Amino acid sequence: MQLIAMLTMLIDHAGIVFFPDQIWLRVIGRIAFPIYAYALVQGHYFTRSRPKYLFRLFILALLSQIPYQLALDPDGLNVVATLFLAAAVMQILERHLSMAAKAGIVLGFCVLMEVFPFDYGAYGLLLVLAFRYASSEKLLGAHLLLNMLYLFVFGGGAILQMLSIVPTLVIVYGPYLWKKIEQARVRAWVWRSFYPLHLTVLAVLQRLDA
Repeated sequence: MQLIAMLTMLIDHAGIVFFPDQIWLRVIGRIAFPIYAYALVQGHYFTRSRPKYLFRLFILALLSQIPYQLALDPDGLNVVATLFLAAAVMQILERHLSMAAKAGIVLGFCVLMEVFPFDYGAYGLLLVLAFRYASSEKLLGAHLLLNMLYLFVFGGGAILQMLSIVPTLVIVYGPYLWKKIEQARVRAWVWRSFYPLHLTVLAVLQRLDA
């Protein structure tokens, strides 16, 4: 799972930097974020220390920001920042709050992530929450509904995101395949450092190629 997420993200970002006219690279890249969202929820469940988990995400988001701006988007906030806020929201929602308060919190963070240019914005947060709260029977429908809403709001520019449903299909309907994939482990330092490191390499190569 981790290997697939890293490889598809690398293909996506390399396509943005070096081959912006090759749409098939962006198509492959749609696989990555749902896997990261799923992994974030699993980390939320199984981490020994949620404060430390949040702190690691925060540090990784800081380390990734400059490479992200140099390689992909000079005005945006990287996807780890999105995952950090999503993890924070999951922790907030576990407090003893009314449903109205929880809905207000989610709405407030959705607005925040759209006002400030977080990668994936409100969509990223809502997809993480779908993985967190939707049962396996309802997860595919929740993801599809979110994609349809995203398509309605952003129009044709969001058609590619419809393909992100593919990894969710695997998660819901491919438990045997998933078990086999999970047997391939990635060292923790490779998993944590891959995002800022690959952006740094792309940024350097981009400038050498200029």
